[in-house]
Amino acid sequence: MSPTTAQPQSTGRPGRRALGHVTFLGAGPGDPGLLTLRAVEALAEADVLVADAVVLDAVRKHSGAGVDIADPSAAGGSGESVAKLVMSSSRGGKRVVRAVAGDPGLDGRAAEEMLACAKAGIPFEVVPGVANAVGVPAYAGIPLRSARGADVRFVEAETASERCWNEVGASDATLVVNTTLEAVAAAAAELIASGRKPDTPLTVTVAGTTTRQRTWTATLSTIAAELKATKALPAAEPGQPAIAVVGEQTGQRDQLSWFETKPLFGWKVLVPRTKEQAASLSDQLRSYGAVPHEVPTIAVEPPRTPQQMERAVKGLVTGRYEWIAFTSVNAVKAVREKFEEYGLDARAFAGIKVAAVGEQTARSLVEFGVKPDLVPSGEQSAAGLLEDWPPYDPVFDPIDRVFLPRADIATETLVAGLIDLGWEVDDVTAYRTVRASPPPADTREAIKGGGFDAVLFTSSSTVRNLVGIAGKPHNVTVIACIGPATAKTAEEHGLRVDVLSPEPSVHALAEALAEFGAARRAAAVDAGEQVTRPSERRPGSRRRARG
Repeated sequence: MSPTTAQPQSTGRPGRRALGHVTFLGAGPGDPGLLTLRAVEALAEADVLVADAVVLDAVRKHSGAGVDIADPSAAGGSGESVAKLVMSSSRGGKRVVRAVAGDPGLDGRAAEEMLACAKAGIPFEVVPGVANAVGVPAYAGIPLRSARGADVRFVEAETASERCWNEVGASDATLVVNTTLEAVAAAAAELIASGRKPDTPLTVTVAGTTTRQRTWTATLSTIAAELKATKALPAAEPGQPAIAVVGEQTGQRDQLSWFETKPLFGWKVLVPRTKEQAASLSDQLRSYGAVPHEVPTIAVEPPRTPQQMERAVKGLVTGRYEWIAFTSVNAVKAVREKFEEYGLDARAFAGIKVAAVGEQTARSLVEFGVKPDLVPSGEQSAAGLLEDWPPYDPVFDPIDRVFLPRADIATETLVAGLIDLGWEVDDVTAYRTVRASPPPADTREAIKGGGFDAVLFTSSSTVRNLVGIAGKPHNVTVIACIGPATAKTAEEHGLRVDVLSPEPSVHALAEALAEFGAARRAAAVDAGEQVTRPSERRPGSRRRARG
């Protein structure tokens, strides 16, 4: 079915809407991954973004660089005032995206704004989103409808009338109650007073679909005591939204809780890399339920004497080399920048064999337009690259020289190995690595004070540099190292190494941390203890009860 739109008025200029266009967009319950494909398309086309604060971070990343962002709360927050903001933003043919949490069809303010646009003749469309009342129970592991097709009723606690409570209290339907954490006990009391049995099971979930999600399981008569015992209410934000599910369907949570049981659920993991370098690693950590926090420990600068790099790039074009070997994403970036300086592109690699030390470096080359001829089949390291590198053969190799652009502090392993295979190597400093600036004060405090649950060390230099710019991680923080040499450096700095990667790969390191987290969780469950994150074990931290 096509989105509902009001008819556009003629502008007098073909292809231009004087009154613009508005998209009412549902951003879902909180997980940015729940945005629909149509939502992402609409955001990319937007000239103006009017987004509630709770969804701004989720939708802003899909907007264009030049988008104007308007804060609806600054307009007064009422439906009428926000409607005026939305309509005024659409003037001059601009495309406006009005983003709300959940689904716009279930948002009373959005409905009021749609009516205002319709009356003003401003074209609009509606892009549905995942409703909180549906998405949150799914992430809590609660299927709302059984195989028998039992009835499901939705209740808005704040506006529910006495008649509404009496109707749902007298039924045996599964109830989904949209409420706040403070009002859960009052809603439970209303249901008991209306006829529901006091021992009817229920769950209460806050921050649903995000890594801050927390779920309590109790009954209508015990939920108030449960929230009090776990000190949930004093720690909650005033008016914190909650979704309560009432009925027998909640009993399946023990078997179907897939989100909160992820091996690193809610863990705040420090990744000592830039956002660009850590993109795939951070995505992998998120798939385990973690919250990655990137902190660069090194900065990359041009070489002090660029002439060597300039001669090598010219030699690459004139046919001096048989191979070029990239040992890092930074090396790819350095060569690419030099190419752009000379007006060259990926076609300059024609006739030259290209090697990449690992998958991440290979991906960086593919983005440049170059498909590497050689990537290690085993260990993704200089040693792994040498395992697969062919020896020089004067019959088949017309040129015996390899161009190796790399960091000023790189080891000699690859150079020595290539020479042993009969190759001549131009070992060129393509960039320098220097210690990065210290992170913000709150990040430094979190590192030293135990605010991080784990830190991934991907080299000895990341250990030295992180300690140098931010201090030593707290002893409750899980220390994960990519290999024995990195672990040795960590121990020399007084750190206890908890996780050692089985192979020198950042993705194997993340997987090893996930296995550690899963084993830790299983041990707590087997012992009948509450499952906590490492940071919650430090003195003064608030312990989380099991959900």
